[in-house]
Amino acid sequence: MRIEPRSICIKEVGPRDGLQNESVFVDTQDKIAWINQLSHSGLSYIEITSFVHPKWIPALADAVEVAQGIERVPGVTYAALVPNARGLERALAANIDEVSIFLSASEAHNQSNINKSIQETLPILGETAREALAAGKSVRGYVSTVFGCPYEGAVPVENVIRVTEALFEMGVREVSLGDTIGVANPRQVHDVLEVLLKHFDAGQLAMHFHDTRGMAVANVLTSIEMGMSIFDSSVGGLGGCPYAPGASGNLATDDLLYMLDGMGMKTGVDAEKLKAAALFIQPKMGRSLPSHSMQACQAEV
Repeated sequence: MRIEPRSICIKEVGPRDGLQNESVFVDTQDKIAWINQLSHSGLSYIEITSFVHPKWIPALADAVEVAQGIERVPGVTYAALVPNARGLERALAANIDEVSIFLSASEAHNQSNINKSIQETLPILGETAREALAAGKSVRGYVSTVFGCPYEGAVPVENVIRVTEALFEMGVREVSLGDTIGVANPRQVHDVLEVLLKHFDAGQLAMHFHDTRGMAVANVLTSIEMGMSIFDSSVGGLGGCPYAPGASGNLATDDLLYMLDGMGMKTGVDAEKLKAAALFIQPKMGRSLPSHSMQACQAEV
């Protein structure tokens, strides 16, 4: 199938999803400087931190300081993960543009991640969404384990439909579908989207792939073939889910951009500025970033 060039929206989640699973605590001023670089790379959306209690995500304990310290570039949406009304208070005080709420499509992962059943989680998310909307903020939803759960294995697509519908009923404007442990393959992506797109418009959904088995870019390509145009990714392939064993790095923004640029897709992102941001954060992590683009970059040095 020939894919005609079109606009693709890249949503950068490195400062949140990239850092949350790292054992190294990146200095607050380094986080701020990094996000400022990303803000000037052409990205239109950056998830900058998480207002989950610092006890659970110590790497992002400085959420308020980061959100208040960054440069706000016009045209860029600055989002953050918010688990409940208490977290929302901190997010609103830090003037976050968009609130991201989250739950899983599988019971076992939801229990591990949130310490509640899906049914117990929904009212908490509903309250958070209502308060965020009342404060004039937009709300985004994340659904984890769409393509497989580390505890339950295969996840029925009906589960995904049910929790996605619940999120939209709360007033969420977009739902990101997560391959939390990186088990998806292109055939599965095709089959799942074939069902979901009978219930939801492609413009309402984003794809969030992990590259645990090297399938992320291939899964993006299949998603594009199915009409999807919004993708979450993390500079250098940083990150993963701290409550999903085996969930290694996210889809790398630099690898994604290399493919999209080569296909003539329009993203508005400057590859050289993105590379500079990756090179800035890499030494702060104390290791090489795992993306193929960064490995190629280091081989050229």
